[in-house]
Amino acid sequence: MSEACEVRLVVAVAGLPGSGKSTLAKKLAEQLRLRYVSSGSIFRNIAKERGLTLEELSKLAEEDPNIDRYIDTKAYEEAMKGCVVVDAHIAGWILKDVADVKIFLQASLNARANRIAVRDGKSFEEALNEVKLREASESRRFKEFYGIDFSDLSVYDLIINTEVFNAEETLDIALKAVEFVLKRKLLKSKA
Repeated sequence: MSEACEVRLVVAVAGLPGSGKSTLAKKLAEQLRLRYVSSGSIFRNIAKERGLTLEELSKLAEEDPNIDRYIDTKAYEEAMKGCVVVDAHIAGWILKDVADVKIFLQASLNARANRIAVRDGKSFEEALNEVKLREASESRRFKEFYGIDFSDLSVYDLIINTEVFNAEETLDIALKAVEFVLKRKLLKSKA
């Protein structure tokens, strides 16, 4: 068992598409030997099961709040089990009373669209358009269904600009933050 699981540890990693949140969350889970849960994977699986594109499912989710609620409930249930890193656009908000560390990654729209274009093998313009549509849809849904203003980062413990720090540096920063929290939790559990 990892030291991170000697006490119940939940790490929430959030950010806009292309910010590096999934990369960071996977690496954190691996380094800390925690489970990894991705709300994006759940969303993609729903789209695949229904034979829809991500954009089509996003449009459908604007009309049907049960899609987002299902995904967020799954993420919350996994967080309640502990020993997990949860990767979700609004992880900090849905896990604000559960997560021990809430991390938000940010980067400019152009940088994020470029990363997605490279990752998915599409043109920059296509990726940029998809990101804009997806973010607009998610912003509307989060505001309407949850009352969350995605631009309000006050719930997060750590905000990292992934244009300034590369993936390894971002991981080092996040691990240091988790280490501080973990030390505090271990001391508290032994007191």
